[in-house]
Amino acid sequence: MLDGELQTRFTYHPPKGDQPVRYERIREHGKALAELVDVECPESREKSLALTKIEEAIFWANAAIARREP
Repeated sequence: MLDGELQTRFTYHPPKGDQPVRYERIREHGKALAELVDVECPESREKSLALTKIEEAIFWANAAIARREP
């Protein structure tokens, strides 16, 4: 892997500009989906995995903003 990519992945990226607002918007929408899954799905491994994947999607979306914007 290229050194620059490792640097990008393992370095703190302080928020800048409107990023904190965008992070929050992504979290809000993810939470709304998680709440829907929680209400509509029976307790199960599948429900647990769905909630985990929503959490992961929020993480990766916010990481894209933090890591890939100049």
